[in-house]
Amino acid sequence: MEKMKVSGFTFVRNAIKYDYPVVESIGSILPLCDEFIVAVGNSDDGTRELIESIASPKIRIIDTVWDDNLRTGGKVLALETDKAFSAISPDSTWAFYLQADEVVHERYRDPIATAMKKWKGDPQVEGLMFDYLHFFGSYDFVGDSRKWYRNEIRIIRNDKQIHSWLDAQGFRKNEKKLRVVPAQAAVYHYGWVKPPANQQAKLESFHKYWHNDQWIEKKVAKTETFDYTGIDSLAKFNGTHPAVMQHRINEKNWEFPYDPALRNHSLKSDMLHFIEKKTGWRPGEYRNYRLVGGKLGRP
Repeated sequence: MEKMKVSGFTFVRNAIKYDYPVVESIGSILPLCDEFIVAVGNSDDGTRELIESIASPKIRIIDTVWDDNLRTGGKVLALETDKAFSAISPDSTWAFYLQADEVVHERYRDPIATAMKKWKGDPQVEGLMFDYLHFFGSYDFVGDSRKWYRNEIRIIRNDKQIHSWLDAQGFRKNEKKLRVVPAQAAVYHYGWVKPPANQQAKLESFHKYWHNDQWIEKKVAKTETFDYTGIDSLAKFNGTHPAVMQHRINEKNWEFPYDPALRNHSLKSDMLHFIEKKTGWRPGEYRNYRLVGGKLGRP
């Protein structure tokens, strides 16, 4: 039987300064991987040493330099993703991608491994689709409005015709959407759970990869801490977090008071939200993929 090899890959820059859970992210899927490529961008906060501290023989660091002059649509994030993807071993079957603020719960490892084995011999399947939980403000709430994407590709075939798309949200092959199947697993996205000062600093930095200085001067609030109160709608999270995140949760040192009953929605948004909760259908949803064999199933 043909052996299945799995390569993990990610990119990161200034993980300490902006409080990315990149060590937890890598650790959450490292048991599923035979190797793990980390593209470490030019940082000024000891990020490379942080990745080295994981001390796993599976990890291979490649040093990269971000193009700080590239300030359109977050394209630099896709370029950094592609640098990591291009460095994985040519004999790998699957490439498992996580961004530095994404973590997979350990309860999904077996379903993910099963899915990769099931589909490895079917060239029609170019990737595996994951559900998403977007945490916001604290570890107790998740975004439940239409502004949050519900699914994205995080495992792809080791096919160098595949490349990161737009701002590294997903992938395309020869500019076409990938054919995918559900992984029956979820990604826990913690990009909006940071101390308010770290969150504000991250946003100020990352806006530079989407917009020019004039836009930032006009649109980005001049403040030292991020205001979490402007969110439209959140739901209480009643599940468990990945074990690798528990120390961060225990050390959380800021308060995020929120009442889920206080929904900041228009009447139209409320109607669409009601339809989605009742049927699972999200009218007008953008999907950066093509499903093989029908609709998504939830893990």
